[in-house]
Amino acid sequence: MIRSPAFLRLSLAATAAIVLSGCITLLPKTKPVDLYRFGGSGAAVSASAVTGTVGVFRASSLFQREAGGDQLVTITDGRVAYLSETRWVAPAAVLWDAAVLTAFDADPGPTRLISRGEAGKVDYVLRLDVRNFETRYDKGPKAAPSVVVRVRASLTSGSNRTLTGERIFESQVTAADNRVSEIIPAYDRAVAEVLKEIVVWTNATAIPG
Repeated sequence: MIRSPAFLRLSLAATAAIVLSGCITLLPKTKPVDLYRFGGSGAAVSASAVTGTVGVFRASSLFQREAGGDQLVTITDGRVAYLSETRWVAPAAVLWDAAVLTAFDADPGPTRLISRGEAGKVDYVLRLDVRNFETRYDKGPKAAPSVVVRVRASLTSGSNRTLTGERIFESQVTAADNRVSEIIPAYDRAVAEVLKEIVVWTNATAIPG
């Protein structure tokens, strides 16, 4: 039996529709990813008295490699993993930089943080290397974890690059529960505690000229 061209076109269209509908149903279903941030509230200000303005240049620093992206790092018995379906709204290293600026801007002390490309007299150079930025399940995989933020800070003279001071700052905050909604506030608190200490130390170490 001879088929008309119109009939053949309709048959091909129907076959294509069936194939496409099959492809659509085969696409995997993914759960939505929850986005979070830290450092938005800024660190608590210190009680430093302003005796002069000190220009401190914020040098490029290192950030824990596996934690610098938008995933939350967990450590369980030495095994490194990431929290599923959970992301920072931006890379952690970017959020950290913003939190540092917020902490120094909110503090009434003499230190004025100078970023790259910004005009200003550089009296000191501050480097902050984030060594640890992670969630540690140190009491078992089902217990509430601890958030650890550990930073090495060094301050050098802006004129001759001699080391003025260096120190390790660390905060460990245990989450209220083993849930993401409780782990995120622990990050906020740990970051705020470390940055408060860093700002106080910088104000005390960077002597106005």
